[in-house]
Amino acid sequence: MALLNCTCRQLSDHMKGRVRLHICIPMRLCCLFFLLVMACAVARAQAPSLQERQVKADYLYKFASFVEWPDGSFARPDSPLLIGVAGDTALAEQLETSVAGHSVNGRVVQVKKVRRGEPLTGLHVLYLGGLDKALAQEMLAASRGLALLTVSDSDEVHAMGSMINFVVTDDRVRFDVALKPVGLAHIRISARMLLTAYRVQTGGA
Repeated sequence: MALLNCTCRQLSDHMKGRVRLHICIPMRLCCLFFLLVMACAVARAQAPSLQERQVKADYLYKFASFVEWPDGSFARPDSPLLIGVAGDTALAEQLETSVAGHSVNGRVVQVKKVRRGEPLTGLHVLYLGGLDKALAQEMLAASRGLALLTVSDSDEVHAMGSMINFVVTDDRVRFDVALKPVGLAHIRISARMLLTAYRVQTGGA
């Protein structure tokens, strides 16, 4: 009888161990599956951001082909066209890759990362990305009186006086143009570029 009880206990313990094993394996598989799903979700979330950055960088480079700056905007006939980027280091690096080895109207294109307090003279395009309101206002104020094409990615900054503003509509990056600040800077934008804009505003800040 004692032997039978011992055998029963051993069998019970063995079965409990098998149950724990069977429960443990599916739980581990579920956890692994969950981690894989989350990794895919993160990848999907990051991909549009990277693609959007690439599109904006290409736009910044192409805008320069459709803009005419007034006389005196370039120190020398061979002076580079300088695109400044404030507030978005990743886009600046993407833009450097995009413009490498390229030129606009015979001018080499260079990219400069602009920091707070730095002078904007010498720039021909300035991208204001991800800046807080105070800094955006400060840079837009510093750009006034300069023949400088200002580009933003915020409706709020656009309302402050940026000339071009990126908008995402139907999963596409488009851009709005405000003609008033363009005129005040004595810059001319090609009609071909205006035709491809999402919206063209005759007013502006």
